[in-house]
Amino acid sequence: MDRFRILGGAPLSGEVRISGAKNAALPILCASLLTSEPLVLSNIPRLRDVSTMKKLLVQMGSRIELTETQSDGQEAWALTSDAMTHLQAPYELVKTMRASVLVLGPMLARFGEALVSLPGGCAIGQRPVDQHIKGLAAMGRIVTDMVTVTGTENLMMAAVLAEGTTVLDNAAREPEVVDLANCLIAMGARIEGAGSDRIVIHGVDRLHGARYPVMADRIEAGTFICAVAATGGDVLVRQANSAMMGATLEKLRESGVSFSESPEGIRVTQAQRPKAFNFRTAPFPGLATDMQAQLMAVAAIGQGTSIITETIFENRFMHVQELRRLGAEIEVDGHTAVVKGVAALSGARVMATDLRASAGLVIAGLVAEGETEIDRIYHLDRGYDRMEEKLRGIGARVTRLTGDQETPT
Repeated sequence: MDRFRILGGAPLSGEVRISGAKNAALPILCASLLTSEPLVLSNIPRLRDVSTMKKLLVQMGSRIELTETQSDGQEAWALTSDAMTHLQAPYELVKTMRASVLVLGPMLARFGEALVSLPGGCAIGQRPVDQHIKGLAAMGRIVTDMVTVTGTENLMMAAVLAEGTTVLDNAAREPEVVDLANCLIAMGARIEGAGSDRIVIHGVDRLHGARYPVMADRIEAGTFICAVAATGGDVLVRQANSAMMGATLEKLRESGVSFSESPEGIRVTQAQRPKAFNFRTAPFPGLATDMQAQLMAVAAIGQGTSIITETIFENRFMHVQELRRLGAEIEVDGHTAVVKGVAALSGARVMATDLRASAGLVIAGLVAEGETEIDRIYHLDRGYDRMEEKLRGIGARVTRLTGDQETPT
């Protein structure tokens, strides 16, 4: 089982290019099921979850061809779903990835039937699919009981080929939802209001093929920005866009980080130990729950006490115990974590428990004194494209150890 070995204490400098967004690529890949014509997608990141989705679509009958490998390693695929043979998503494939449920809406819309096993994914809390089912049963006008990103995406894809007009109220506003809507529009869909809490979809008879680039990953961008906030340094985060970052940059400004934005991306500078800051996770444009662990790692070495409240997932403090092993002083009371910043963390062996917890531990390891080893980084590979290579490119001392490979002395 792969793990990371990190020698901490090195400030970061240079530039890093952000990959295509996992949480945008997965639903957009599923959108290929809505047409028999080729959908050519570029800026597809090389991630474990993307590979799983590819296997699922191929198992169902889609043909997927690699058309280009870009200079930064991102890929372009042509997806053709003109001869679907298995309108089902088996448990063996969906158990590792909750996004597998996103084939449900397109299959119902185009073929009128679907069989999808209940999905799995990270053990960060309950993520029921009841809103998807209720919405699909209602159609016409749908008001979800809670804001759900994958629910909004599934219902939007189901509605593009439905008769008449469908209104989604209490819709998710995340940039990844907008990216999916823009791809569907490029394929001939009629969608209004994406990015607001009301999306209106006018059904069309058919969708056609298109070419579409997947947006850059705002969570990956936020992760690298947090790494600079913790270690100090000066890094240009290429492809980062402040408009898609929600409240993340605002909180990091409170910690003392400086930003300057240009068409190339966001330049991040940190010349001091970060200051304490408080935040609550919330749906976009609030602070993303996917950034909570990374920001907690920054707060762990902050000057003062930070209070962090998790409102989205009930089990998303599993990284706290591992951060404590590195010397962090964190107390949890229900959905709130009180982080008393310490002057320095100390290297230790820790274990990743989920995707974003992995990223938080990497950031903590980068700033910790001495050597840190992070086990179970297969979680990290689900959502970060060659993270260790990108970190080394900006001065971090990170090595991937494979299988039984011993730690170098």
